[in-house]
Amino acid sequence: MSDRYCVFGNPVGHSKSPLIHAAFAAQCGQDLSYEALLVPLDGFAASVRAFVAADGHGANVTVPFKEEAFHLADRLTVRAELAAAVNTLRFDGAEILGDNTDGAGLLRDLSVNLAYSLAGKRVLLLGAGGAARGVIAPLLDHRPGLLVIANRNVARAQDLAQRFTTLAGGLVPRACGYPELAGQSFDLVINATSASLAGALPPLPVAAGCFAPASLAYDMMYGQGDTPFLALARAQGAARLADGLGMLVEQAAEAFHLWRGVRPDSAPVIAALRARSGPGRDG
Repeated sequence: MSDRYCVFGNPVGHSKSPLIHAAFAAQCGQDLSYEALLVPLDGFAASVRAFVAADGHGANVTVPFKEEAFHLADRLTVRAELAAAVNTLRFDGAEILGDNTDGAGLLRDLSVNLAYSLAGKRVLLLGAGGAARGVIAPLLDHRPGLLVIANRNVARAQDLAQRFTTLAGGLVPRACGYPELAGQSFDLVINATSASLAGALPPLPVAAGCFAPASLAYDMMYGQGDTPFLALARAQGAARLADGLGMLVEQAAEAFHLWRGVRPDSAPVIAALRARSGPGRDG
């Protein structure tokens, strides 16, 4: 019987993770199955334990369960501990290992696939949930000139900035609400909110855009055509647009390595998914 893996989420029907891991398995000669499982909002822990009992070997975790997965894990990797959020689970017998591959996936997509250097850049991170938590430490490791975390709940953004201040090596992340972004511009704007899944926008100032003339707008979500965030960025003059498909594949490659001990080549998988989705992406 093939080893079983899955992605837990709500919603999860849009997920390309089953395609990605099937491609990785074929590429690496691994015998596994991978499925998308829709989890009730109040049923995450029960769903994980049922999957483990059915001989599940590991899982990815997407919105809105990353922080719940952190608390469910029996053991954590260093990067999961720093993020206080988990997007990858490995089941070692009865023990649940929690990891966070989001940051590694984002930074590899930015630095390798998009050839984008963060050094000295003014970076705006939208959102303070599990997706944002997973990428802050890797962003700081690449020495931006400024990192601002914006969120509807300013106190949550402030807590997150404070959590990572000790890792900044002299750079102190700033926190603010969306109205305070008016009049500021950034070289890289990352949408780590789930607004795009609902066809909505984070409440950025519309009159005075946040996108510097040569900026890159990056949405962690992906879809057919521009997400609402990327459409706004295009209208406000962002020079480059990227959705989260590359990040998705790169974080999946990191998870696959954790599970199987081999690292797949992500480039042909990204290219194949881009071809399926059609044109319309920068990078």
